[in-house]
Amino acid sequence: MIKNLFDLKGKTALVTGSSRGIGLTLARGLAMAGASVVLNGRNEEKLLACAAAFKKEGLNAVVSAFDVCKEAAVQERIREIEEQAGGLDILINNAGNQFRAPLERFTENEWRALLDVHLTGAFLVSKTVVQAMIRKRSGKIINVCSVQSELARPGIAPYAVAKGGLKMLTRSMAAEWGPYGIQVNGIAPGYFKTEITRPLYEDPVFDGWLRNRTPARRWGESEELVGAAVFLASAASSYVNGHVLFVDGGLSVCV
Repeated sequence: MIKNLFDLKGKTALVTGSSRGIGLTLARGLAMAGASVVLNGRNEEKLLACAAAFKKEGLNAVVSAFDVCKEAAVQERIREIEEQAGGLDILINNAGNQFRAPLERFTENEWRALLDVHLTGAFLVSKTVVQAMIRKRSGKIINVCSVQSELARPGIAPYAVAKGGLKMLTRSMAAEWGPYGIQVNGIAPGYFKTEITRPLYEDPVFDGWLRNRTPARRWGESEELVGAAVFLASAASSYVNGHVLFVDGGLSVCV
């Protein structure tokens, strides 16, 4: 049956940066599709609160707190997850942050922090998780890219650089690991109402620009990313590899 293509029962998924925002929404969506979810972030207290909320909803969730930019911690925690859960079937690289400033005012630390979490973190977690996926010759990796993987905008240049790099990392991973039965794809959100974008949607000038630029004439809601994530995490996308799926209300097709 068609619905079986999207069924994630029996699958275990790690979602990085899932104590809030888009990551938390994606984790809940995978859990609602039947997956057992591992919530990740640096604040264990927040993660435990999220896991408790999941369990009240009848969803399976555990937590693993670690910094995706610290390779030793990544390796240790993922080894623990694999031992406790019996392996990982799905990885969503979502951990991220944002700073806004004219490019010439960005500090070196801010530049490195953005590239580290969005790009290096995805590399470190993926290369660790994929070892077991290669051995069993199956797995799904989803990188949360951005409309900024293709489009630039003043004030967020390092973020756009990182997300552009993540798009190419997605394609490179697909080329490297596809022969082992692993699919690596990306989701590229447009502008969604989250805690990180609050300064933008509360700015009447930016809000007006975004609504006029986007064919959908509105901001996205995080729940509208769940369908794309479940598709890319499930058997429904078994022959989709190296693709970045834009979920942006049509923003990226306009000039």
